[in-house]
Amino acid sequence: MSIDPLPMSIALSNNERTRPVIQGRFQPQGIRLLPTVVHPSEMFWRQLKFAEFDISEMSLSSFFIAVSKGEKRFVGLPIYTARMFFHTRIMVRKDRGIKTPADLKGKKIGVPEYQQTSAIWSRGVLQHEFGVHPKDIEWFMERTPDMSHGGSTGFKAPPGVKINQIPLSTNIGEMLMKGELDGALLYLNQPNLVDRSTADISEICEPLFPDQVAESTRFYNKTGLYPINHAMVIKREVHEKYPWAAVNIYHAMMAAKADVEKSAQDTLKDYVGCGLIPPAARTMFGADPKAYGLRQTRKVIETIAQYVHEQGLTDRQVGVDELFAPSLLDL
Repeated sequence: MSIDPLPMSIALSNNERTRPVIQGRFQPQGIRLLPTVVHPSEMFWRQLKFAEFDISEMSLSSFFIAVSKGEKRFVGLPIYTARMFFHTRIMVRKDRGIKTPADLKGKKIGVPEYQQTSAIWSRGVLQHEFGVHPKDIEWFMERTPDMSHGGSTGFKAPPGVKINQIPLSTNIGEMLMKGELDGALLYLNQPNLVDRSTADISEICEPLFPDQVAESTRFYNKTGLYPINHAMVIKREVHEKYPWAAVNIYHAMMAAKADVEKSAQDTLKDYVGCGLIPPAARTMFGADPKAYGLRQTRKVIETIAQYVHEQGLTDRQVGVDELFAPSLLDL
């Protein structure tokens, strides 16, 4: 007698590691995934506010913040669908004389959302590597309380940090074009329900770190950290009803990841960005630089937990074991 697999909704961003699952080529044993492809900004807002999906990617920082405030709706899965050296994406206007991180002090910098994980990683690196504290910069945040992750987690500006709310009549892109901002910690102009910027700023802005590969390599060699942005979550009610599902989902995502890495391009540049794992990078970054599970990534997860807390977004440093399914803690 055959048993039909359980249907479960899953929200995923469209990237190399998720695409095999979106295409239906990999399914967890006993489960039939029903994918919705969503931009991460919108996905996290929808999941935090409405808990729409049985399984979804999730902003690590927002998950830490939510758990610190008693959030119980979700259980984490140590499956990391986005990793990048985020500080190398800082953009500055070419006419402001900003050539080093120290030059950001006193400047007006845009950020889609202050509590988003990529922003926290970037501020953590600025503080610990270059001595630029979040209080040294005047921040301008694009997302409004009703259309942000922080709107669902009770975001308030940390003490001593000046955060201005960008009015609905404009956005980061327009403010950069008009010279009202000196730069952006992260610039998102892909269409979605949450982010409002659309302008092409390439003519007026440049990366703070012109050689992203060199800076990413320097940072990794010094710290051993390859920053993680997104993990995954499963609804607690689903996890408690089907406790075996977490392990099966993990193995399916691992299989999809392994399949993708077979065709990884042999270039470090692609690897440092959002790309795949090229064989040439393995000698520097280790056997599996984009590993899932906690055994190889605990230091990275503990570091983002530290940054979230020291940047004033949680009243305590949340423990890694508080986030993830107990059956996956030793993987």
